[in-house]
Amino acid sequence: MRVRLGPASLAEGPFPRPVLAGSLPLLLAFDGRGLVAAERACPHEGADLALGRCGGGRLHCPRHLASFDLATGAVSPGWSFRGLRLYPVEVAGDGLWVRLPV
Repeated sequence: MRVRLGPASLAEGPFPRPVLAGSLPLLLAFDGRGLVAAERACPHEGADLALGRCGGGRLHCPRHLASFDLATGAVSPGWSFRGLRLYPVEVAGDGLWVRLPV
């Protein structure tokens, strides 16, 4: 399902940037190649990842030392919880769009 996140200007940052896809809280991040949307709550303890930081293609949790690969969602070594859910983002003339599973 394709959901509009807002105007294309959201793609200008800063990142991570909190957004809503309907009622689903997500965040936008730049993975070094382009924009990606990710679930906003850390899968470990539910920390708000929009309060974290992006760097080197990774999203760093603000609550602990785990980070997530923004290309695959994989969590950094040493952690035993699932990776981050990622969703493709499209920048179009009529705004920023995310593709969510049906």
